[in-house]
Amino acid sequence: MSEEVRALAKNSQISPQKARLMADAIRGLTVQRALAVLALSPKKSARLFEKVLKSAIANAEQNHGLDVDNLVVSAARVDEGMTLKRYRPKGMGRMRKRFHRHSHLHVSVVERG
Repeated sequence: MSEEVRALAKNSQISPQKARLMADAIRGLTVQRALAVLALSPKKSARLFEKVLKSAIANAEQNHGLDVDNLVVSAARVDEGMTLKRYRPKGMGRMRKRFHRHSHLHVSVVERG
């Protein structure tokens, strides 16, 4: 089996729960099919994963000399990044915590066959 080529984006401004929907959608697809799925999706995480996937494809082609037509998304995962804690005033003099969650997006591609 050929080597796995990775790309990652750290601290993307999207919650991990929302980003995992797109990671599940592209995992195991060929790169052409995965790019088509991401291009047709209206979600913000699709734009972010599209950039990471294109970076992984470029890494495979430039650094490892792999054929782009035979690449498959072997792994797509989302890890939790930093969380910014913010506060909003609420009724009766109280405060409410709001969490601005961030994600680390990982994409790995491998050459099929």
